[in-house]
Amino acid sequence: MLGWVVTFLIVAVVAGLLGFGGIAGASIEIAKIIFFIAIVLFLISAVVGLVRGRSRV
Repeated sequence: MLGWVVTFLIVAVVAGLLGFGGIAGASIEIAKIIFFIAIVLFLISAVVGLVRGRSRV
C-alpha cells in the first residue's frame, strides 16, 4: 500500500515539473488518503496483535 503512495508522489512531482498543476494536486491528495489508510490499518493490526498476544506452540 505504501508503494502506491510513492507512485502517486512521483506522478505528482513529475506532473508539477511539467506544469500540470491539477494532476499534481489530485495525485498528492490521493497519496495522502492512501497513506492515512495505511497508517490506520497498521494501527488496527498492531492493536489486534497486542490484544491477542503470542500463541504458544
